[in-house]
Amino acid sequence: MELGSVVEFLENKTILVSGVTGFVAKVFIEKILRVQPNVKKFYLLVRAADTDSAALRFQNEVLAKDVFNVLKEKWGTRLNSFISEKITLVPGDISSEDLGLKDSNLKEELWNELDIMVNSAAITKFDERYDVAFGINTLGAIHLVNFAKKCVKLKVFVHVSTAYVAGERTGLILENPLDGASGLDFDAEMKVIDQKLNELKTKGAPQKEITLVMKNLGTERAKMHGWPNTYVFTKTMGEILMQQSKENLSVVIIRPTVVSGTYKEPFPGWVEDLKTINTLFVGSAQGNLPCLVGETKIIMDVIPVDMVVNAMIVAMVAHAKQPSDANIYHGGSSLRNPVTLVSILDYGFVYFTKKPWINKQGKPVKVSKIILFSSIASFHGYMQIRYLLPLKGLQVANTVFHNFFKGVYNDLRKKVKFVMRVVEIYKPYFYFNGIFDDTNTEKLRMTARGSRTETDLFYFDPDSIEWRDYFMNTHIPGVEKLLQQKRSFPKAKVFRSGHVPSDKTITERVMPMTFIQSSSMGNTHFPVSHRDKTYFQRQRLSKMTLNVLRNQIGAAPICCWKPMSGIYSL
Repeated sequence: MELGSVVEFLENKTILVSGVTGFVAKVFIEKILRVQPNVKKFYLLVRAADTDSAALRFQNEVLAKDVFNVLKEKWGTRLNSFISEKITLVPGDISSEDLGLKDSNLKEELWNELDIMVNSAAITKFDERYDVAFGINTLGAIHLVNFAKKCVKLKVFVHVSTAYVAGERTGLILENPLDGASGLDFDAEMKVIDQKLNELKTKGAPQKEITLVMKNLGTERAKMHGWPNTYVFTKTMGEILMQQSKENLSVVIIRPTVVSGTYKEPFPGWVEDLKTINTLFVGSAQGNLPCLVGETKIIMDVIPVDMVVNAMIVAMVAHAKQPSDANIYHGGSSLRNPVTLVSILDYGFVYFTKKPWINKQGKPVKVSKIILFSSIASFHGYMQIRYLLPLKGLQVANTVFHNFFKGVYNDLRKKVKFVMRVVEIYKPYFYFNGIFDDTNTEKLRMTARGSRTETDLFYFDPDSIEWRDYFMNTHIPGVEKLLQQKRSFPKAKVFRSGHVPSDKTITERVMPMTFIQSSSMGNTHFPVSHRDKTYFQRQRLSKMTLNVLRNQIGAAPICCWKPMSGIYSL
């Protein structure tokens, strides 16, 4: 099969993407906008009640991120007009039929215009509420496929899954469909969810109890069926249902392993969050991870996010041109270029020994090698003697000496909670003995190399990665940078309700409106209500508040009210 030019294929295409606030989706959107500015349109499905709320989420959770810096530099003052021309935000909810779209004209427009659909939406929290994860990861997949089947010119549907739908299998794991895995009964799972929710509501359970019970239910059901957590269990069900109902759709399934920071593009080392393997580096840096469980020879299958996105795009083009049943692609490194858990822990130790993390007291944190226990029993024994007994002693001492050791007690308690939480969440992956076959992915690479495909732009060969160099000079510095940002702006988070946490000087609500960049000043503006105008006129913005807002919208830390224009400039 001749793939041809990927860049040329993307020209004048209309693409719908779900899960746009996620890690993979951001890199996917940025990549296409950067390499093919003549893409016709992106419809970005954002989980929001209305267009204003969707615009606020897009600005703060997508466009304000560093991953778009190269694009911003490229377009400069023309960025806003470019974004306005290429992107249409679609407020909706994939857990509802027809994606929760209320505008019938918009639905017709999408059904008539879409060339490509990409489902990157997922609840990735391992122990999320079962009803919430099932709604997005399972029902969301089937709702998107059903919507796709109504699109008259759709060429391909791309579904981002996870390699760990394999559950607890060992050995070589093939790129095969999951049809009927373990005899899962999806209707039965829905009934279990509904029954439990009704039971809790009938007895008038508080929201906190409902959340806890539904989290535990997801974990119980996952482990009962042979999956380690709610995330991969609900993703498994979503993939199976999607495959069963796709009919004549050309579908591509991408199954990435542990997705890490960018390898090359748009720049090396962009990291979205501090979860999965990043948790290990954070714990090491802060001296909160003295030990772990796991096999010394266990391979941690890691793949940079830009390689995942490049594989998505090339597979998307291949199946749009020539649909095939060989439509599942593992995105991983365990077969061709494996890296062990021990090596990853070692990289963190060496990095933060040479460049220690500076704690809140301004002192460098001394790191030590993480002790790896092969059995849970030995881990718990060590924790009991080394940490839990001293913790109990400190608790007694605080009672006797009027909290004299409160600081020491709190620090030790924090360390214990961190270690126990990491082990609880990630233990299945520290013992995972599977190797992910990538025969289909390798065939795709070979096809791309033998065609006019721009393999320098769309690289996804893990064999090209030198792991020590990647972790020491690219990924861990990216984690460190993100950790610094989170410490500098601990409250810099915009909630879906439209509230911005800030210091005590500002408690007003930022209106959920689209941010517009001034072509003359380069500042970012947003409309505010009359009530907000009065408040801002009476209060002085503190430095902390300005920094919080600056971090969220990438604006200069200057605030002034422009009476004639009705906007604040930050």
